[in-house]
Order: sequence, then C-alpha cells, then structure tokens
Amino acid sequence: MKQLTLLLAAMFALQACSPKLGAYKAPTGISPDYSDEQYWSSLPFRHDAADFVRKGDTWINDSLKKVDVFYIYPTLYKKGNEWNANVADKKLNKRLDKLPVKYQASVFNKVGRVYIPRYRQAIIQTFYDSTGNGEKALDFAYQDIKRAFAYYLEHYNNGRPIIIASHSQGTVHARRLLKEFFDGKPLQNQLVAAYLIGIAVPPSEFASIKPINKPGEVGTWTSGNTYARDFYPPNYQEGLSKALCINP
Repeated sequence: MKQLTLLLAAMFALQACSPKLGAYKAPTGISPDYSDEQYWSSLPFRHDAADFVRKGDTWINDSLKKVDVFYIYPTLYKKGNEWNANVADKKLNKRLDKLPVKYQASVFNKVGRVYIPRYRQAIIQTFYDSTGNGEKALDFAYQDIKRAFAYYLEHYNNGRPIIIASHSQGTVHARRLLKEFFDGKPLQNQLVAAYLIGIAVPPSEFASIKPINKPGEVGTWTSGNTYARDFYPPNYQEGLSKALCINP
C-alpha cells in the first residue's frame, strides 16, 4: 500500500510540471521494434519488474499459467521537448519499471503471463491541452500499442485467454484497443476480463463487451477511479459523474 501511495503521489505531482510545447510534431526518436525484446518492459520466461512477488505470495512458473495479461502503463513522461516520449529514454524506462510495472502489473503474475510493451506515451500536458495537439500525441502513442498487440497476437498468444489491464493513459489506449480488436469480433471469445482503471469509462463504452455484474463472470470489463473522501475533482461533471465504478 505504501508503494502504491507513492506511485499515485508521483503521478499527481507530474501535473504541476507540464512544459509549454509548440504545435504537434511526430517524435524524432526511434520507433520500437517489437520483435526485439528490449522494447518490452515485461515478457514471460525472463526476469523483469513484473515478476515482483509480494510478501506472503508464492512465485509461479510461467509455464503453469493458462492466461495472458497485456498491461498498458500510465503516464510518467512529465517534461520534454516533444509531445511523445522517447522509447529509448533509459531514465524514464527505469521509473516505469520501478513504479507501475512493479507495483501494478505484478499483481497479475500469479495467474498470467505478463506482456508489457514500451510505447511512446503522450506527455502529461496532453490531458490539459485544448488545442488538439494532445489528441495527436495520444493517437501516436496508440499506434505503438496497436503494433505491439498485433505482434503479441501473431507471435505469443497462440489462442490463449487474454486479460487487458491498464491505468490512466494506459486506459485511454486500452479502450481503443478493445474496440478495434475485441468488441463484436472473434477475439472477444478469448477475453477473460478488461481492467480499465483511472479514466472515466461510461457503461455504454462498448457495443458487445458488457460491464461485469458479479464475481466469476468472464468476457466483461470493470473500471474505477479513486479520490480522497468527499473530494470532487474539477472535471467530475464532464465524465466521472457518469462513469462506471465497480468495487473490484
């Protein structure tokens, strides 16, 4: 709980650090090649941050897990000269591995093989932008996620059940991924659950994928946002008041 509190505090602190950026330009850095393992924060059958085992838990070999988990991490890119992060930024990658990957994605390592692509995420200013540049940055970031997931399907999945998990910016991309690959499509039959955390998601978000109603249901999605007791954020009426919030 202490580590999760520190992670959330760090993310909120980023909101005050947004730089002033000009008109959107596509990143000049390298494009991730998902056939190269260095562009994955986590892959099964190797040791990485998502393999963190909490006190009291038992490590389970990936060969025994029958489910795959595709996790999309939140925004930790707080300042820079471009709207999208450099996927080769070692300092940023280290923070992503030490915080959301270690303390969020690892919760799934008891039940599934965890796949986490590195992607050129949009800068934190994106979520406070009204010029349209932020939307372009998010769209660019999603293209990395889409390519990573397509590579995962072709080279790793082999028809196994899938969990989609995400937080914050990751959920922005996960919603789009679900619509493009799962919603009303054959792949929906492989969906175990989608955990769409940290972004307002209305009950009618998907055409065919339904919100979960009771424990044990599969092929459904769940979502939630957390704030201090009795606190209502400024954008509450813009979407959070209509969002689905399910006790996990």
